[in-house]
Amino acid sequence: MKRLNTRSEDFLPQLDALLAFETAQNPAIDAAVAGILAEVRLRGDAAVLEYTRRFDGIDAPDMAALTLTPAELEAAYRRLPDVQREALEAAAERVRRYHQKQLQPSWQYEEADGTILGQAVTPLDRVGLYVPGGKASYPSSVLMNAIPAKVAGVGEIIMVVPTPRGERNDLVLAAAHIAGVDRVYTIGGAQAVAALAYGTATLPQVDKITGPGNQYVAAAKRAVFGVVGIDMVAGPSEILVIADGGTDPDWIAMDLFSQAEHDEIAQSILLCPDEAYIARVAASIEKLLPGMPRRDIIAASLANRGALITVRDLEEAAEIANRIAPEHLELSVADPWALQARIRHAGAIFLGRFASEALGDYCAGPNHVLPTSRTARYASPLGVYDFQKRSSLIYVSAEGAQSLGRIASTLAHGEGLPAHARSAEYRLGEGDA
Repeated sequence: MKRLNTRSEDFLPQLDALLAFETAQNPAIDAAVAGILAEVRLRGDAAVLEYTRRFDGIDAPDMAALTLTPAELEAAYRRLPDVQREALEAAAERVRRYHQKQLQPSWQYEEADGTILGQAVTPLDRVGLYVPGGKASYPSSVLMNAIPAKVAGVGEIIMVVPTPRGERNDLVLAAAHIAGVDRVYTIGGAQAVAALAYGTATLPQVDKITGPGNQYVAAAKRAVFGVVGIDMVAGPSEILVIADGGTDPDWIAMDLFSQAEHDEIAQSILLCPDEAYIARVAASIEKLLPGMPRRDIIAASLANRGALITVRDLEEAAEIANRIAPEHLELSVADPWALQARIRHAGAIFLGRFASEALGDYCAGPNHVLPTSRTARYASPLGVYDFQKRSSLIYVSAEGAQSLGRIASTLAHGEGLPAHARSAEYRLGEGDA
């Protein structure tokens, strides 16, 4: 794990090198995905069945064999041990309660001349939720994607989840039941993204696709953007911890592990003004790592992209945090609210010594689908607003048409668009239609 110091003359170049992540598209993956998308667009269900047979080892006679009924989702829910079922329910309730605060209403106002302007906020008709399947188990992703859509009032939520060699995960299916997913198909990969984006005889076209996936899924989402909306093309997981030296170093070490265990290119960084404390965290890392089941992945991640950085003070730490714009930011300090006031760019901010990032992943309430790779400079967490769209409302009274028409006519002539000008001019002096 790299040790950096902001007092070094070459600190900023070192930091930029640490943050650099190759996001260029892989031509081989893009070419393979393009072929799959074209086949599904052309042959629909037949192509989906063929790719499912090839990639997932499931020889389904038709799409009905790859469809899970609401009764099957409920059965998975009933099979869970009580402790898991209760945890899912508690997490879902917290996520639902938080996202209900994000619901945006329509609004309008009337001007003195009777002109009415406003905005109609309406939910999307249908969304597709991609969920990794097989041995991977991400019920939290189901909750974090489906519940905001449900709160927004989306008409139909369709979930796709691959089940390689028939491996189904009850936690994932139970989460779909709890979140109110309407349809579930056991398909995955680029072929599932294509089916959602273009529609088939079985799967209707959706308006937006959300949810995580592998490189092929990410490439497919990127390729169909424009035909449908997408949430984002996410990069590796990230955590940045700002500590003042007062938190148990074992806690901080494990917080760094919590993201490093995702994969070898995840990023875990600590900023602290206390060099002695950084040494204690380093010792905790060395002590705790051998006991971690995913220690090889954690070790590779910390070696590849991790860092312990000595800063001059917490104010400088905040400046560096804004430069990094992390997915997850922990403020493990005595007065986190004062430090938070200095933060401009972060996907989610965890305040205080007890706010571990892991709580945000599962049950705190805010969404865990967050901007990565410095996109928190301009992007936001997934939310209810991602499943709503806005239409402008413009009612113009006869009186309002007189003033607005003259303004529009002048500007249209200035732009060399006479039909625009005349369209406005026709209404000058005329009564309400």
